[in-house]
Amino acid sequence: MDVHKQDNLGVEVIFRPAKPLDTPGALVPPLQPVTTVLSKGSVHAGGGMPLLCDIRLDRDVAITLRDGTVIYGDVYRPTSDEQVPVILVWTPYGKFQGWWNKNLHATNFGVPPEDLSGLQTFEALDPAYWCDHGYAVAVVDARGTARSGGDLLWWGRAGGRDIHDTVEWLAEQQWCAGKVAMAGNSQLAILQWFAAAERPPHLAAIAPWEGCVDMYREDVGRGGIQETKFHAQDVAAFLYGENRAEDVVTMLAKYPLMNAYWADKRARLDQIDVPAYIVASWAHPIHCHGTLQAFREISSTDKWLRVSNELEWVDIADPGNVADLRRFFDRYLKGIDNDWEDTPRVRLSVLDPGGTDQIARPETEWPLARQEWHTLYLDPADGTLSEELPAQEAVARYQGDDPASSVTFTRTVDEDTEITGHLNLHLWVEAEAANDMDLFAAVYKTDSEGRRLHHVAVRSPEMCAAILSMETDGRLPAGFGYEGPSGRLRVSRRALDPERSTPSEPYLTHTGEQVLTPGECVPVELALWPTSLLVRAGERLVVEIAGHPVGNVSVPPMPGPDQNVPTRNQGAHLIRTGGTYDSHLLLPVIPPTSRG
Repeated sequence: MDVHKQDNLGVEVIFRPAKPLDTPGALVPPLQPVTTVLSKGSVHAGGGMPLLCDIRLDRDVAITLRDGTVIYGDVYRPTSDEQVPVILVWTPYGKFQGWWNKNLHATNFGVPPEDLSGLQTFEALDPAYWCDHGYAVAVVDARGTARSGGDLLWWGRAGGRDIHDTVEWLAEQQWCAGKVAMAGNSQLAILQWFAAAERPPHLAAIAPWEGCVDMYREDVGRGGIQETKFHAQDVAAFLYGENRAEDVVTMLAKYPLMNAYWADKRARLDQIDVPAYIVASWAHPIHCHGTLQAFREISSTDKWLRVSNELEWVDIADPGNVADLRRFFDRYLKGIDNDWEDTPRVRLSVLDPGGTDQIARPETEWPLARQEWHTLYLDPADGTLSEELPAQEAVARYQGDDPASSVTFTRTVDEDTEITGHLNLHLWVEAEAANDMDLFAAVYKTDSEGRRLHHVAVRSPEMCAAILSMETDGRLPAGFGYEGPSGRLRVSRRALDPERSTPSEPYLTHTGEQVLTPGECVPVELALWPTSLLVRAGERLVVEIAGHPVGNVSVPPMPGPDQNVPTRNQGAHLIRTGGTYDSHLLLPVIPPTSRG
């Protein structure tokens, strides 16, 4: 099936053979359709939570999609005859056993074993808890993965239609009460945006727990700089199927500019109108922006946002967060009047690297209406960030093709300052001897001695110690650690959509390239992803700019900036400041009297 021809997008899609099921380490079990009862009190993982009730498990249930493709799911449900709502987990990672479930179990990242039963699949809810509270959980292998038929697809409307069909199939089952929800982390969250936009009649709610909405702008082509290492080496390399897989890397090489193919991989957020429980994290290197944007753009009137300070795999397993989600599902899948609507529409974590975070601060909207815009000008004369535009023109210079070269600008903060919202660098830039520039920037804080201050996104003392031991040049592994927001831009892709852009949130079109003449100085908008960062009095706020990633360090299996990402950089980069060159950082600052 060529999904994009089917959608009349006019783009031929390139496929490659899927990684075979017999690949060493794939661990994909054969189909074994069977119904069993998992007994109350039985244990299914070392040190795991005993089952709280009897659970009926229907293994390898066949589901036929509209084009005749057969996919397979496992259904966990209470053993009573009562009809129950169902939570759909749609996964490319394997509904049972497999590489992901073996190697990335949540307990490996600090979740106490007794908080989980072992029935849960990677990045998903635990059926043991939900069955005990009167829900079914259906875990379904996406098209083209494991034993499910068809070709593996990446995001897009076609994948949303597959989920639409599955939602409606579940709603028709005699044991189902007619209402279906979705939940899950990362890829399991991303697919919820595309599914909900198809508006399956029986989809009653979604719970996307950190998920991009735009593959091009947030994953493989952020800022116009192609980066496919995470997609190809850390995700696609460990997905297995019997047929073909959509070849995103080759598609990006063939179609480096925005076209119908990439547009199809941006979720149609305005078409989503179901109740939504949305979780985001400042620390995630690819999920942060899209998750927050989705909260703003979906049409749902019943939507809530919680911004966590923890790794997503830890956060989704936390018993308190699970209970919070159950109140939401109880309201919209069971119709229980439990005052869920009184829950604050937004609950923020304010990160204080090196200190103590503020958790679940109640807010009424995102971005915060009370933010105040502060402009800090770059001054290379003394390497500072100044509240006043320097009168004299000056130049900050670094070697764009030197992985050790960068420029920094600092400001010592004289009172506690909360930065919450979207940040942007407005820069005047010049390539001394090249026709393009790839710019990378990060904003972070240091102590008074200049040491970077870290946020570690796990609770376990053992995991914290392990993450801190991985510090490289003052930076921690992306996803596990966080110092502050980052951004990137290929200068030839600087063209903006004037209707969607604001001073703090420039929106790049990516429809063409404007190469430079060597020595030509141009203004650019380099967006940094949103954050909530508390800078204490006496600490230093730092802006670092380079021709290579300067934020957190990428380590498998987490996404993050590839330190070896190919760039177009050659020779010196110049940033012009002062006088007619108003290079500056735009910051959203929350007034001290209104920080909750």
